[in-house]
Amino acid sequence: MGIGIKTSEGRRAVVVDGVRTPFAKAGGPLKDVTAQELGRLALVELLARTEFDPSRIDEVIIGNCGTPADAANIGRVIALSAGVPQSIPGFTVHRNCASGIESIAQAYYKISAGISTAIVAGGTESMSRYPLLFSRGLTEVFAGLNLSKTMGGKLKALGKFRPKDLTPKIALMEGLTDPVCGLNMGQTAELLAREFNISRQAQDEYSLLSHQRAAAGAAEGRLAEEIAPLYVPPSYDQTLTEDIGPRAEQSMEALGKLRPFFDRRHGTVTAGNSCMVTDGAAALLVMEEERARAEGYKPLGRIRAISFAGLDPVRMGLGPTFATPLALDQAGAELSDMDLIEINEAFAAQVLANEVAFASERFAQEHLGRTSAIGGIDRSRLNVNGGAIALGHPVGVSGTRIALTALKELRRRGGELALATLCVGGGQG
Repeated sequence: MGIGIKTSEGRRAVVVDGVRTPFAKAGGPLKDVTAQELGRLALVELLARTEFDPSRIDEVIIGNCGTPADAANIGRVIALSAGVPQSIPGFTVHRNCASGIESIAQAYYKISAGISTAIVAGGTESMSRYPLLFSRGLTEVFAGLNLSKTMGGKLKALGKFRPKDLTPKIALMEGLTDPVCGLNMGQTAELLAREFNISRQAQDEYSLLSHQRAAAGAAEGRLAEEIAPLYVPPSYDQTLTEDIGPRAEQSMEALGKLRPFFDRRHGTVTAGNSCMVTDGAAALLVMEEERARAEGYKPLGRIRAISFAGLDPVRMGLGPTFATPLALDQAGAELSDMDLIEINEAFAAQVLANEVAFASERFAQEHLGRTSAIGGIDRSRLNVNGGAIALGHPVGVSGTRIALTALKELRRRGGELALATLCVGGGQG
C-alpha cells in the first residue's frame, strides 16, 4: 500500500535548475562545516545560477535527518542565513533517507494544488557532526548537581555516578538502527543478500561499477555541472571542487580484502560495497511550469508523479520495488519507458535485490498484489554516473541529489523520462 499524487493538467511542477555541494566522507574536509552552512552554500549558489530574486520565493523546504541542536527547524535557518527575506517561510522535513525527495514532494504537492508557484526544495546533512550523547545515568548526575543548592545535595548527586555512565551513545549508530525491528541498516542488507542469494562477488562487482562510473562522470565533467565549488573552513585556503569518494583506481582485489562489517563471521556486506557516511547539501528551484516559462526559464524537467510506499522495516532495502509501480501507475508509464533510472545505493546488496524483485512476476504477485512484474532494469540506464557507494549518502540529501543527477543527465541525452527512487530506513520507499 502507498500514496501517490499526480499533477493536474492545469498546474504542472517543473524543476528549473539545481546545485549541490561536493560530497565528502564524514570526518573529511567538510567536517568543520555545519549542516546549516552547507545548506546555505547550496541555496546561495542556486539563487545565483538561476538569477532568481529570493523575495519572490514562496517557501523554502529542506530535508534533514540529524537536526543540529543549535539549528532547530534548519530549513528556516538556512533560508534566513542565505538572505531569503524574513517574510518568506521555511520548514524542515524528515523521512529518513528520503528526506531530500520529501522536500521535492512537498513542493510538488503545493504547486499542484495552486498554493505556490516557486519553492526551493533541498536537503542538508553533516554526518561528521552527529554528536556523542551522554548516557541517561550521567545526565541524571548532572541534573542533580545543577538542582542541588547545598554541598550535601551535590555530594549525594555525585554518589549516584557509576563508571558505566561514562559510556556515551553514538547518535549515528542510534539513528541507523531501526527501533521497531532492532536491526541496523547494514543488517537489513545482509538479510536481503541471504534471501536473494546475492554473493559477495556480485556485490563487489556492482560496487566497482559504481566507482568506475562516478570516476568517469567526474573526469568527463558531467558531475561538475551539478556541483558548486566550496572553500573549506577554517583556513579557506583549500577549494573543494569535486566529490571525495569515487576511486578511479578501485579494483576487485582491493574490495575483496575488506572484511564483512555487519556480520563478521558469515556476512558479505563490507564497507566497500556499502555507501559512505557523508557530508553535503543540495537545492532545487521548483516552479509552476507556466510561471517558469513566462519568466524565461527552460526547465530541466517536469515532475510527472511521486509515490511513497511502506513495507517491513526488516526488508527496508526493497522500498524502491514497493514504491516504483505506484509512481509508474500515476504517471501512466512503464519501467521500459524510462531512459534513466536512479536507485540510491545504500548497499550493493540492496540494489541487486531490487533488480531481482523488479523482474520477478512471482514477487509482484505475492508481495505487490500485481499480476505482472514491474520489469527488468537495464544496467546501461541505471546510475550511469555512479551512485552512493562511490559518491556517498548524506541521508537528508540523497533524494535531492538523485533527482538532480537524473534531470541533468536526461537533458544531456535528450531523454524523456527518468525514475528516481530510494529505500528508506524504517521500511519505506
